[in-house]
Amino acid sequence: MEKRKVFDQEISLLGLGTMRLPVKNNEKGEIDKEAASAIFDYALNHGVNYIDTAYMYHNGNAEAFTGEVLAQYDRKSYVLATKMPAWLAHSEAGVERIFEGQLKKLKTDYFDFYLCHNLNIPYYPYFKKYKVMEYLARKKEEGLIKHLGFSFHDTPEVMKQYLADFDWEFGQIQLNYLDWEMQKAKEQYQLLTDKKLPVIVMEPLRGGALATLSPDALNHLQKTHPTKTPADLGLRFAAQLPNVMTVLSGMSSLKQLKENIETMDHFAPLSEAEQKNLNIALTLYKENKMIPCTGCRYCDGCPQGVDIATMFEINNHYRLGGSTWTYVQEYESLPSSAHEDNCTACGKCVEKCPQGLDIPALLEKTGEMIKAAYRNS
Repeated sequence: MEKRKVFDQEISLLGLGTMRLPVKNNEKGEIDKEAASAIFDYALNHGVNYIDTAYMYHNGNAEAFTGEVLAQYDRKSYVLATKMPAWLAHSEAGVERIFEGQLKKLKTDYFDFYLCHNLNIPYYPYFKKYKVMEYLARKKEEGLIKHLGFSFHDTPEVMKQYLADFDWEFGQIQLNYLDWEMQKAKEQYQLLTDKKLPVIVMEPLRGGALATLSPDALNHLQKTHPTKTPADLGLRFAAQLPNVMTVLSGMSSLKQLKENIETMDHFAPLSEAEQKNLNIALTLYKENKMIPCTGCRYCDGCPQGVDIATMFEINNHYRLGGSTWTYVQEYESLPSSAHEDNCTACGKCVEKCPQGLDIPALLEKTGEMIKAAYRNS
């Protein structure tokens, strides 16, 4: 496994993310422990040593499960990262409650990397109000945190403000060849690099969307690079950047894990031809007008019960060339309370969305597509 030395630690270039572990019941966040344990074991036994989790993943179940699995391994054999969701703390005491609970759930005496989770305009006031950075700085002095950083979903202009507000040690950003320009990941990467802060990459394949692409984009890559998968090219795009410490992938199957390990075991930057053809595939993909949802489910909890992520998922399947009949069947398999027509455009989901999507407007367009699908079915 390719490794990069950061803070005198050897960090695997591929990191194991726990936001998309295999599940038995996605709605309840019930993890398929047997399948997920196999992923952890294979990863740890094949050179992956950076493990990323968070308080809210899998409806709060990811940290406890991660702690159970990692308890079987020497604590020095892996690097552990988790995050503080200040908006769920409700008070300064709540910050302490969450942090102490994370230590217990993850069965550890310290965190190698600890992040202020999802710093953006709506959430940053909570970090200020509850004095989160001050609290975490004390935990660092006590040795409970080795390195303190943040995960980020906002604009470069906002990042400049946050970088000036606190003495961070690293940053985690959404970086892939679609968001390099669309979400200004290039500028974010450069800001962190200029500050000499190592970069952790999340969403290198944009929730799996860049592993499947659209039929015409996929066909182009298969013709020009028949021995390389879209996932391989996408991971290498992110990993080739010199200030990237590790590239997180939320792998939900052993097959995905093995393919990604193969990429990082024999890592090589993209060739000029690969980059050129990836750009062509990206143009073709954009022309399909996909909804740029990563399926992170931060928008869950709609007051009207709309299952936003699933609505967008089945919509994108249809846009990718799926059948009208399948689209209608997938739509009807959802309870009527989860459908897009229950949306009242209250905007609460927009505040939560890391991508900054205008979710009510996209749900309206989704409704138009499903109506057209019914007429054509």
